[in-house]
Amino acid sequence: MNKIPITVIVSVKNEALNLPSCLDKLKRFDQIIVVDSGSTDDTTTIAAALGAEVLQFQWNGKFPKKRNWALQNANLRHEWILFLDADEFVTEEFVNEVATKTQDPSYNGFTIQFENYFMGRKLKYGYGFQKSALFKKSKGAYEKIEEDLWSHLDMEVHEHPIIEGKVGVIKAKVVHKDFKNLEHYIAKHNAYSSWEAQRYLQLKKSKNELLSFNQKIKYGLLNTGLLPTVYFLGAYFLKLGFLDGKEGFYLARFKSHYFFQIQTKVNSIKK
Repeated sequence: MNKIPITVIVSVKNEALNLPSCLDKLKRFDQIIVVDSGSTDDTTTIAAALGAEVLQFQWNGKFPKKRNWALQNANLRHEWILFLDADEFVTEEFVNEVATKTQDPSYNGFTIQFENYFMGRKLKYGYGFQKSALFKKSKGAYEKIEEDLWSHLDMEVHEHPIIEGKVGVIKAKVVHKDFKNLEHYIAKHNAYSSWEAQRYLQLKKSKNELLSFNQKIKYGLLNTGLLPTVYFLGAYFLKLGFLDGKEGFYLARFKSHYFFQIQTKVNSIKK
């Protein structure tokens, strides 16, 4: 079977638990690149053993971050690039759809949807998750945010890709399932909330026309102080998160607390 002419870039740091499942599903793609940030576990050994190219990235606190750096510096064999995290696992249905739709010259990018797991349970309700993570390298890149003085994240987590031209949707979903423990989830979102607090204050000072509709709603609600409550009510009741059992409740509470963290950190920074 011919390989699919797409380069997959997987950004990692200490992902020995998740990476084997991620890479095992990517065998039909022609080029797999793992961009590592100084892992201290077996991440790079696993990546090399499973046939991926391994690149080391050390962030200097300035633009570009990891994904844009890979776009600019890696030897990318193909025009189409798929960006994944180590806890994101493609399915046969997804791969087949990608192989077909990327042959349509009218599209320059695609939005990817996710099937989410939390605490081991597949979630059917609550807010869905999607991102534009498949695009032509000549037509897209992750947005540049002036964060040299305050960012501590070396990868584009909340930065969105800016894609020139038509963007479609891949209907088949990617599985989002982290094999790490709950402590890791909490620590990760604590770091993310610090970034978002600084980003919010930055946006208060300058008008950013590149914000998506959802971002404008999020930061608008954050400004009112209502975002944690609105998110929980929406995720748990409006989006029927209660039908996902205790895991649905826990996730709605954790996410609403995440937005509460952002609010309190904003006030702390202001002081």
